[in-house]
Amino acid sequence: MRSKGFEGMACSIAAVMGAIGDRWGMLIMRDLLLGIRRYDDLRQSSGVTNATLSDRLKLLEENGLVERRRYQTRPERFEYQPTGRGRDLGLLMQAMVQIGDQWNLSNLEGPPLDFIDRRTGQGVKLITVNRETSGPVERDHLGVRPGRGADALMTWRLSRGSERPESSAVRSGQSQGADYPAVRDDHSSARSP
Repeated sequence: MRSKGFEGMACSIAAVMGAIGDRWGMLIMRDLLLGIRRYDDLRQSSGVTNATLSDRLKLLEENGLVERRRYQTRPERFEYQPTGRGRDLGLLMQAMVQIGDQWNLSNLEGPPLDFIDRRTGQGVKLITVNRETSGPVERDHLGVRPGRGADALMTWRLSRGSERPESSAVRSGQSQGADYPAVRDDHSSARSP
């Protein structure tokens, strides 16, 4: 059973999570992004029940992440393909892979997936870059501030995270408070709910 939705929440993370649905939705999107298209193959790859797979595919289709195409009429069979919006989740998948490889909770001998540049065959990774200079930004220098779409609740969240007192551990790079400290800035405006 799916949980309550995130309608009305001014949060991009909540919007993406709501569109995906749940952990099964993410694993189904993983398989679709890896090129698996047919229902039986999706079921075999994920180990999900028929009822759950059918429900999640409908949700992903309703949310514009997947489109269903008939490939056989007797009996009627469909394949599923990620839409442009669904392909955008490739960034999320790659980020999750990088984190999963770093954590290695399954004690694997190496990464199960290796993202590459198809032109060169060389490995690639996601990094955070400065929008203006395209230069890399280290995690210790990454902050967050309210964006143009922030509502009062999002602004409150950011203010609560920035209220934690700085300690010598924070100044030395061993963060005790918010991992992405809020940054106050006159260029961002928050709208009220």
